[in-house]
Amino acid sequence: MNWDTIEGNWKQLRGKAQEKWGELTDSEYDQIGGKKDQLVGKLQEKYGITRDEAERRADEFGAANQGHPVSPVTGAPDTRGVIEKIADAVTGDKVDDKTGRRVD
Repeated sequence: MNWDTIEGNWKQLRGKAQEKWGELTDSEYDQIGGKKDQLVGKLQEKYGITRDEAERRADEFGAANQGHPVSPVTGAPDTRGVIEKIADAVTGDKVDDKTGRRVD
């Protein structure tokens, strides 16, 4: 799992983490900043769990939120690529939206 992705999207993913671990304060979420080791430490401290259990929970959170880009505006999943592919299939569009070149 790539925690650089989590760290890069922390502003958007923070809300999901807050829903999952409501015992942590805003200040603690600021300190975590999307870093796995910081999250693991705070989970151990607040929930009185072992390091292994805290790592398992952090990895579970990371896996559930990796590879799912979210909108920086709404925090909702970014599905533009999926929607474009569906629209292209329905309309028969064979032009790459990024390059403007025909693809066959």
